[in-house]
Amino acid sequence: MQRFDSEAMDNVAVKITVSVEYALQALLEVASESSGERALSASEISTNQAIPGKFLEAILRKLTQAGLLISSRGPHGGYKLAKPADEITVAEVIRVIEGPLAAVGDRAPEATRYRRSAKNLTKVWIATRVALRDSLEAITIADIVEDQFAQNIKQVLRRKDAWKRRGT
Repeated sequence: MQRFDSEAMDNVAVKITVSVEYALQALLEVASESSGERALSASEISTNQAIPGKFLEAILRKLTQAGLLISSRGPHGGYKLAKPADEITVAEVIRVIEGPLAAVGDRAPEATRYRRSAKNLTKVWIATRVALRDSLEAITIADIVEDQFAQNIKQVLRRKDAWKRRGT
């Protein structure tokens, strides 16, 4: 019997949506604003990160409603982080934009039920969710901006196979 570790999840398909990618880019752009005093306009974020304007507006609305960004109007209006960058995790952003980190169809992993030889499949989905949480809850917006990842994330990034895609 093989012991579970992060390598066991290498072949599980996890798709990051464009909406999540853009939300993270927008938060990183706002977080990297050097002074922290100046709000960034949606137009600046759109231009700096090459994100389509209308698409970005919907994402910024979600991030603001979730309390990750603060928006202000007026000539010096725009967006600022609503809390410190080291308190915003990648997992939180994914949940705001797309919902739970792991789902099996439209169900939570623990809600799956299988029969006979597939009865232990639920454990695979639970292990997958835990592996995702372990990584995505450990990485903050500040970590990405500063390129200062936790030791366990650095170890994963140093693995020879980390930068190569497997499968078809």
